[in-house]
Amino acid sequence: MIRENDNMKHIKVQLAKKQADGYVIPLGAINLVNVVTDVGMVGCGAFDVAALNNFGYPAAKVRPSSGSSIATVDDLLAGIIKEVNPAAEKLGLKVGITGKEALDLL
Repeated sequence: MIRENDNMKHIKVQLAKKQADGYVIPLGAINLVNVVTDVGMVGCGAFDVAALNNFGYPAAKVRPSSGSSIATVDDLLAGIIKEVNPAAEKLGLKVGITGKEALDLL
C-alpha cells in the first residue's frame, strides 16, 4: 500500500516476519528515505545513526548498490549497509549486508 500526499510517500514494506513503514520525503533535488520497524530503522545517508544511538535507538544507514543516491524504498532495501550504531550491532546488523537483510533483523 502506498499513501501519498504532496510532501511524503508512506509505503508498507513486507519483511520476513512483520511489516514495516517506509517513508520517502522529497527535499528539493533529493529524497530522504527510511524504513522503520517496531525496533529500529534503516535510512539513507542523510541520517545520523550515531546521534540516534544516544537514545538507545537501533539504526543503520545504507549506500546505493547502484546509482548515485537512495531515492526510493526499493533503493534502500537493495542498498548496502555502510554504518551501524552500537544499539543496532547488538541486534546483529553489520556493515556490508543489504538494507533488507538489516531490516529483517530489526
